[in-house]
Amino acid sequence: MSSLEDMRLRAKQQQELCGRIREMLVTRLDLPFDTEWITDDQPLFGRGLELDSVDALEISIGLTALFGVSVHDDDREAFGSVAKLAERVHEQL
Repeated sequence: MSSLEDMRLRAKQQQELCGRIREMLVTRLDLPFDTEWITDDQPLFGRGLELDSVDALEISIGLTALFGVSVHDDDREAFGSVAKLAERVHEQL
């Protein structure tokens, strides 16, 4: 497989992971909007989705249930955005 094909495959996998994570966020956190409203690079905390520490714990549990991976709720970098969560998940799959 060429490097271009590798990059395309990786991008497709990233998009799929991000979509599944967005769905998990809306469902598990009972957010009042559709998954399409959340962008991959939108901050999850602060001025982004305005989530809190309880939400971070719930996300961590959701990622474990959905993917069987462990992302700790105190890992600030991983919880920066949906894309960052997807990167962490991908690293552990």
